[in-house]
Amino acid sequence: MRGRPRANRVIPAIQIPYNHHNFSSNKYFFEESRDGDDGMILDFLAAAYPWTKSLHVISVIAWMAGLFYLPRLYVYHVEVAGPEGEKAELFQVMERRLLRAIMNPSMIATWVFGLMLVFTPGVVDWSLGWPWTKAVAVLAMTWFHHWLALRRKDLAAGTDTRTGRTYRMMNELPTLLLIVIVVSVIAKPF
Repeated sequence: MRGRPRANRVIPAIQIPYNHHNFSSNKYFFEESRDGDDGMILDFLAAAYPWTKSLHVISVIAWMAGLFYLPRLYVYHVEVAGPEGEKAELFQVMERRLLRAIMNPSMIATWVFGLMLVFTPGVVDWSLGWPWTKAVAVLAMTWFHHWLALRRKDLAAGTDTRTGRTYRMMNELPTLLLIVIVVSVIAKPF
């Protein structure tokens, strides 16, 4: 079949039902394109949707746990341990391990599985408003992650001048972003 030429017959896109998703881009592909890499990738993404979504949610939960906990560690580091001493060293180890072993891998996994969901046919309708509000909130959460990483370096170097109050206030940011993301994805108000 591969060696002989075929006419450009139009065949419907893959239809894999799962929950309320139909996994169709409402477009038709030429048969040749379904045999190519693009068709295989779209087929894979559609078939892997339940696993991709599950791994995305697990990654988000792990990332959010770190985003909630690390600023709280900074509060205690600044208010209890100070810039030097045994307590400061203990906080630095806890902060470094949380960031490197949990937060960084879970952020990367969240992005990878999230982008896989975005490219799965029929999952995201970019003509609506909710994907855009979610995207802005995810970018803000990624900025916050990197802000926390920079603060960890400042605390380790003993050059951080922020107060515990600053970290308490910043600790509310992931909660607000989480609300925006969940409402955007579940309720889809726009």
